[in-house]
Amino acid sequence: MKILIIEDETKLGKYLQLGLNESSFTTDWVNNGLDGLHQAMSPEYDLILLDVMLPDLDGWEILTKIKAYYPTRPIIMLTARDSVEDRVKGLQLGADDYLVKPFAFIELIARIQNQVRKNENVTTKTTLTIADLHIDLICRRVTRNDQHIDLTAKEFLLLELLVSREKEVLSKAFIASKVWDMNFDSDTNVIEVAIRRLRKKVDDPFEFKLIHTLRGMGYVMESRE
Repeated sequence: MKILIIEDETKLGKYLQLGLNESSFTTDWVNNGLDGLHQAMSPEYDLILLDVMLPDLDGWEILTKIKAYYPTRPIIMLTARDSVEDRVKGLQLGADDYLVKPFAFIELIARIQNQVRKNENVTTKTTLTIADLHIDLICRRVTRNDQHIDLTAKEFLLLELLVSREKEVLSKAFIASKVWDMNFDSDTNVIEVAIRRLRKKVDDPFEFKLIHTLRGMGYVMESRE
């Protein structure tokens, strides 16, 4: 599990990174809001620890922007602000948990493990659905508007990835690593070709399109009816 720490207090940032690394997590740490937001836009992170009071850009704005692109990515807010209003604000903006400083490291680990368990429950789904598209993960069967769609093994994996991360922007590098288990080579067009072929089967015969391209960023699965 890879965790991004966005925390401007150097002592706390180093402490969190060391402790999480020793607890078998992989971590990156950034100490300001702008760099934190830029780093958080990468799809490689499984969870984010986010301070509220940050230089350049505060945690509330970062939280809002991350959730706009990665609505299912767990974010735990770390803050010295313990008022009810602040906790409510964080949860209303999409935070998955809220931890007030100072906190015990063992409590942080428990909060992280709780988010891991939630994600594991999501991954045990046997079906995926978006709009009128349905995927049976057990039978490996795809239908849209009750019409069966024949896919190759790689097309099925690509579609499963896109739908399981609905509304998240997935880069070509991320798709290559998850579907083809390889590092993305910018000189190849394997991802574009695969997306094009998938669109012909999943989108072209239907009125509403589900696979969208964000130029320079990647692809997103989203119903825009």
